[in-house]
Amino acid sequence: MALSRIWTGFIIIAMLAATGKFLFQPGQNQIFSNLVTGKSGDSLNVRVLNTDALPATVVNGLNEKNLVSWGKEKVYQTGPTEYRVFSTQSANGVFETTKDAVNLSISLIGIMALFMGFMAIAERAGGIRFLSRIIGPFFSRIFPEVPKGHPAMGHMMMNFSANLLGLDNAATPFGIKAMESLQEINPTKETASNAQVMFLCLHASGLTLVPTIIIADRLALGSENPTSIFIPCMIATFVATMAALVLVAWRQKIKIFQTVILLWVLGISIVIAALILYVKTLDAQGIKLFSTSLSNGLILLIFFLIVLGGIYKKTNVFDAFIDGAKGGFEIAVKIIPYLVGLLVAISLLRNSGAFEFVMDGIKSLFVMLNGDTRVVDALPTAILKPLSGSGARAMMIDTLSVQGADSFAGNLASVFRGSADTTFYIVAVYFGAVGIKNTRYAVSTMLLADLAGILTAIAMAYIFFG
Repeated sequence: MALSRIWTGFIIIAMLAATGKFLFQPGQNQIFSNLVTGKSGDSLNVRVLNTDALPATVVNGLNEKNLVSWGKEKVYQTGPTEYRVFSTQSANGVFETTKDAVNLSISLIGIMALFMGFMAIAERAGGIRFLSRIIGPFFSRIFPEVPKGHPAMGHMMMNFSANLLGLDNAATPFGIKAMESLQEINPTKETASNAQVMFLCLHASGLTLVPTIIIADRLALGSENPTSIFIPCMIATFVATMAALVLVAWRQKIKIFQTVILLWVLGISIVIAALILYVKTLDAQGIKLFSTSLSNGLILLIFFLIVLGGIYKKTNVFDAFIDGAKGGFEIAVKIIPYLVGLLVAISLLRNSGAFEFVMDGIKSLFVMLNGDTRVVDALPTAILKPLSGSGARAMMIDTLSVQGADSFAGNLASVFRGSADTTFYIVAVYFGAVGIKNTRYAVSTMLLADLAGILTAIAMAYIFFG
């Protein structure tokens, strides 16, 4: 029900914002066409100005570059005193977005089939139940409705481990398998169970040890210290995860101050602290090599152990793999309607100007209260991340390019990107895979956990880069 209201609200707000721009803002006569048939990067509101109409900094900048940013617009020179000014569309229109949703689902088919196939081998060989027994003492406290030794615990453990190590490709199939296992014991099939809400909120908080992709982007954009965001990102995601755990536990009346829970949290904290101490001894290239070797090596190790376990248990390994892979294909197709619905709503919201209006309002408020506008320069990354992973990446790259890769805003935008997850994408894929329509308080909890991560990111930015 909550997701339905959010989806409806996105569309209504987008249409009101677009109508307002069409009626009252000059040069917006094509906005409805842009919403439907436009493409990301299309030139909008093109106009011609002379030298006198532009700031001297922009004119001087064009002596060094072919294209210069001027606020939210871009400028290039077309003659001795003539300049063309334009803005660009931030996201694909509705029609292109539907293609994006389908392409995204198709791109998941291969990876889903691969990991679901290996999961099927692990299940037949008893590996998942073995993992469930190991994690059982902790999970039985935070998932009290899941029977002891249920395979869902092993699936969830695999998902959390993959997420922790930044194995995005592996985390999604493991997570969907966990949702399917939890759905088997869900008494109300269209309503999320307590266990499903807890699992997905913890997953969406995005606890990650090594933000490899963010470090690579910073390195590519000329950062002299691309790994400086490593520790702030880790701390921010840890706080977001703890916030998700506390919030869901409060709603479900779970006592989290139990010895077993506290010991597991302490153990994870020690592992994170040890990793921080080790990574601080490495340079940028060393961190990149360590993180990629660790993640890719673990994927291969998991495959190897699963196959060995299947052989030991005399399982028909390849037949089990094929049966599991078929399920992966079916799931990838099943989530298409959910992705289409959410991505179209997000596209309308971004292209209508509603997102831009909110950002302008926040910046004006900061200025009025004499706040630090450097935070606002980085804020678009944080606000976009729950809506769109690619959009947040584009915003981070833009901030690093305009403000500087090692500027306060650039560093903060990088930490923002690592401190939150793509909440609405996760909701669409995971709940869509098992046919959940009533998500209860899952979305609101995920967004509050994202907020905890964002506030922590700001605090970390002042501590580390202030």
